[in-house]
Amino acid sequence: MRHRRKGRQLSRTSAHRKAVLRNLATSLFRHERIVTTAAKAKELRPFAERLITLARRGDLHARRQVERHIRDRQVSGRLFSEIGPRFAARPGGYTRILKLGHRSGDGAELARIELLGE
Repeated sequence: MRHRRKGRQLSRTSAHRKAVLRNLATSLFRHERIVTTAAKAKELRPFAERLITLARRGDLHARRQVERHIRDRQVSGRLFSEIGPRFAARPGGYTRILKLGHRSGDGAELARIELLGE
């Protein structure tokens, strides 16, 4: 039984799950919208929004905390220079998840997660 356990396992080990979330967040910040499965999108949302909140703060410690997860310097720089200031006046809720139907190969439910305009 998994009473009171947070998060989805996504059929992966903890290290693999962490790597998947980091890669999804990097792609989201690079392209501003990605298509993935609904379960991964729901798991990515709090992870990415926490990083955006750190980018809003913008100090050195926040930058170091973000770069623990986003290993691409270009993407983390974009997060602090463009994405963080864009959401400076917004108190959370930086992403939107839109369900797209089922994938034809395996029937997995697809979703698009995207950053909001403002």
